[in-house]
Amino acid sequence: MPHKIMIAMSGGVDSSVAALLIKESGALCGGAVMRLMPSEKSAAEADDARRAAERIGIPFYIFELTGEFASCVIDDFISAYRKGFTPNPCVVCNRVMKFGLFFDRAAELGYDSMATGHYARIFFDAGAKRWGLKKGADESKDQSYVLYSLTQAQLSRTLFPLGELNKAQVREAALESSLENAKKRESQDICFVPDGDYVSFIERRTGVPARPGDFVTESGDVVGRHRGIERYTIGQRRGLGLSLREPLYVCGKRADDNTVILGKNEDLYSTRFTASNINLITCEKITGPLRVMAKVRYRAKEEPAVVEQISEDRMLVEFDRPQRAVTPGQAAVLYDGDCVVGGGTID
Repeated sequence: MPHKIMIAMSGGVDSSVAALLIKESGALCGGAVMRLMPSEKSAAEADDARRAAERIGIPFYIFELTGEFASCVIDDFISAYRKGFTPNPCVVCNRVMKFGLFFDRAAELGYDSMATGHYARIFFDAGAKRWGLKKGADESKDQSYVLYSLTQAQLSRTLFPLGELNKAQVREAALESSLENAKKRESQDICFVPDGDYVSFIERRTGVPARPGDFVTESGDVVGRHRGIERYTIGQRRGLGLSLREPLYVCGKRADDNTVILGKNEDLYSTRFTASNINLITCEKITGPLRVMAKVRYRAKEEPAVVEQISEDRMLVEFDRPQRAVTPGQAAVLYDGDCVVGGGTID
């Protein structure tokens, strides 16, 4: 049976050019958009994707996944914030929605592989007999950080046509093919919180206001009242609403007693952390201390570290040098050169 590829389209230029390149390769392919939010913006993005698919000349589908997105991504996001974490919903969305439910819907239509507009590269390591994930050739656009959770099964059936390209080349390809979205601006926001006001979104969604509590120093002294732990992130100094003799920073949050812990800048530095819900790509298990480069935020620099797997689903990472504001809930992604070793959620 011929190989059939479904391209995950969003209405943006990247996924449209990914579809264009798959089509030009001669593969049997189609395009589909996930409708995740019942909003005008979501409908407009679907229309943009449909026009791009029509221009490219491929079948187009809309996968209605609003309920699944709400329960798997939005509810997880809200729960994490209310537990004192700072989550990365794009990682969850990639794992559960785009490379999970999207592919399931595509498979029902007879497609056996999928492609996306991510800037990353997939390869097969014949020696290890495992699929691997590399950074995109254009490191300024690299998205491997949010893809660390892809399993061997998911990597084996996925293509990233933009992996060897930079953004200028992608826009040029779109212009040459007269795609309407060739100059469309990129979205930098979390799709379901476009204004960036997470707290108001959570309050509207749950009907439960953020709960005030105490600001507490590392020594246990109460120095003021906060407006809800969801409003603060590790390393924050501004916007605390306190008049203090010396600058203090958010060093931690405790959901059990609803406190925000403040400390000095030096209190924000740490050399080690644990991460759970780990996924390994280069190997099935880390059998001993392993030298890696570790990245603890999407825009953070990689730093040299040693990782040890301490249980089936947890790892311990120790940096060579102390790092500032390692934040629970964010993804910790490990690299060996350009290759993603794996990652997990910072505890």
